[in-house]
Amino acid sequence: MNNFTVKELYSEKHVQLPSVSSLLKISLGLILFTMISTVLVYAEIMTVDVDGTSYDIEYDATGMTVSGFEVDTEAGSLILFVDVTGSPGILNIQLERSFFDSQFEDIDEDFFVLADLDDAKFEETETTTTSRTLRIELPSGTEDVEIIGYSFNNAVSEVETPVEETPVDETPVEETPVDETPVEETPVDKTPVEKTPTDTTPKTQCGPGTILKDGACVLDKRCGPGTILKDGTCVLDSTPQPSSSSVKGMGKDLLMGFVIAFVGAGIVGIVFGIIAKASKSN
Repeated sequence: MNNFTVKELYSEKHVQLPSVSSLLKISLGLILFTMISTVLVYAEIMTVDVDGTSYDIEYDATGMTVSGFEVDTEAGSLILFVDVTGSPGILNIQLERSFFDSQFEDIDEDFFVLADLDDAKFEETETTTTSRTLRIELPSGTEDVEIIGYSFNNAVSEVETPVEETPVDETPVEETPVDETPVEETPVDKTPVEKTPTDTTPKTQCGPGTILKDGACVLDKRCGPGTILKDGTCVLDSTPQPSSSSVKGMGKDLLMGFVIAFVGAGIVGIVFGIIAKASKSN
């Protein structure tokens, strides 16, 4: 009776052990799960071209999609075209300092963020020596987001203001009759006289809101980043200038995810195989 019971327990133990095909299915399932997780974890990347130089912009969008980017180097702004379906949509975007920054005299300044030309709620979640990360909340239905900074390619954009020309008085002048009485000519001393050099530097008068710099009128930088002086008041300048953009794939991060997935699945398969082989030998 005892031997019969032992045989039943031994048979039940063998029935519960997974087969080789089951182990392969489990391994494939783990690989597929790791691949999907890798795709979901890493942020999306778009490439933007500025004056012939390409830059990668890493972002993560929740409750919304991003269809493209544009840059306006004169206004110092980055424009995103979005479709917000969530309430609200969340956009986390990482801005490399070498690509786009907001500084004045080497001191960080706050960005301005507009959603459909209205102020948007945002915060700077991470600041390093190489990048700045923003978290922006967008209401449902938003179509474009404008991030206003100060410079692209580490070069500050300066807008030259045309110099106002002073009108010339064209009132005709009455000619005074000249006395034509002959005058005795006085001998002229023909000794050469040294000429004193005169200052030929043009006198340039700059218009309101500008200052003279290197012989040219440039915008007075006393206004904040992304603003201009208009009618004596600093206002936002949001004139767009299109630039090309293209979508870039996941790159090395996705490849590393695949490698980690295959190695992990292989280890799991080997462990299960050892367990099965040990159970059969017992």
